[in-house]
Amino acid sequence: MNSPLAILKFLVLKTPFILKTALFHVLSLSPTASKWDLRTALAVNIIREMLTNSPPSTISKQQEGTLRDPGIKGKMWVSKVAMPAPLEDALLDLLVSTIDALKQEDESYSRPALVPVEAEWTGYRADVADNAPEPSISEAEKYENMMKEVTTDLTLLYFHGGSLYLMDPCTQRSAVSKYSKITGGRVLSVRYRLAPQNPFPAALLDAFVIYLSLLYPPAGALHKPVPASQIVFAGDSAGGNISLVLLQTLLQIHRTAPTGTVPTVLFHGKEVEIPLPAGLALSSPSLDLTRSMPSTQTNAIYDYLPPPTVALTKSPPCAIWPTSPPRAYLYCEGSMLCNPLVSPLSAESWAGAPPIFVVSGEEMLADEGKAFVQKAAAQGVTVVWEQYEAMPHCFSLLLEGNPVGAMSFDSWAEFVKMAVQNPAEIMTKTDFITAKALVRQPVDIGKLMEMSDEVILGRMRKSRQEIIERAATN
Repeated sequence: MNSPLAILKFLVLKTPFILKTALFHVLSLSPTASKWDLRTALAVNIIREMLTNSPPSTISKQQEGTLRDPGIKGKMWVSKVAMPAPLEDALLDLLVSTIDALKQEDESYSRPALVPVEAEWTGYRADVADNAPEPSISEAEKYENMMKEVTTDLTLLYFHGGSLYLMDPCTQRSAVSKYSKITGGRVLSVRYRLAPQNPFPAALLDAFVIYLSLLYPPAGALHKPVPASQIVFAGDSAGGNISLVLLQTLLQIHRTAPTGTVPTVLFHGKEVEIPLPAGLALSSPSLDLTRSMPSTQTNAIYDYLPPPTVALTKSPPCAIWPTSPPRAYLYCEGSMLCNPLVSPLSAESWAGAPPIFVVSGEEMLADEGKAFVQKAAAQGVTVVWEQYEAMPHCFSLLLEGNPVGAMSFDSWAEFVKMAVQNPAEIMTKTDFITAKALVRQPVDIGKLMEMSDEVILGRMRKSRQEIIERAATN
């Protein structure tokens, strides 16, 4: 689906399917009728049908269709910026050495280039109509106006979703402006480089550059230095992946620093410290790119994501895929799929991490989140886990107007504000929220997943091999 017209044509062709879905739901004939309202049933089933039964489309067209800028209007301030790449290679060298320290077996990747990183400062714009045009003023003036409406000290460093090859800050402005509204803070939404043109670790490098640029503004930046204690990493789906692999990178750098010291790096000509952020707030994070966990099968009934067996080779060849030389996976070499900076589910340690909030539906990626928060909590990390019964991937964005979406947003915003304002008051807790009634049921965090680290890693390696073999035969 690469344009509004294409979506409209699809919906017209699928009218019988849509009517059948609605009828089965109203008559309680569908297996999800007792847990979903009609809007959820239609949204999930239509998106699932689009993703699994649409005519094959090239990776180029898929990507281009999600990069179209819808423009800026209404209740948002957006100031477009670009953070320059440092002239020295110290940051890149540090990232490469960190990746190499975590490499396993015969994993391989290519060294990326340091480039300027574009982003959008986004804030809530009150007292204007929903269709109010963007003022014809400079980016600096937009930033100044945004800051006049910011009511808290917190800064969200936001990474969008999109399977690491789709989407852009421009497509997420509505959600990001809502994040600003409900937290009172400002959001820096990052335009990280996308695969397959820019494979791992290009996106991670961009995230590292933008984080240090927040802390230590380069010449010409619109913002003043932001203390790490006021920065929360945030991301949905693949953006949750970027958030966590950036955190794991920082943790590994801290682990290798001399005891009692804060690691440093040369950045724009100055030796600067590399602190940890105040916290992370993640929605349906993608933590296992091999998609090896049981919930990819058992929770498919509630989700719209394509099954793991849908190979990339379903997409016709185009200018950007397959690559030359070919590789097994869009985002990285097949050998890297189990690396903790690609699939953070495989990370050995999260000790020392700041508080982390994770919200999930009863979705295909749920087991990844469960295993992660269980492990992090066992290692002393403060974690808040909320799972909503029968909800799909990134449900809070999909069902924003529903009570379940509102409840999820409220919990997310409460955590983000506490991470900056009262971090000591955050306590580890895990809740399962029932469908429709939205009743919180406490869950034992030590019993979220009855699966050892060794078994999980074994499943991931098996799935990685299947991905590599499937790519080789197509």
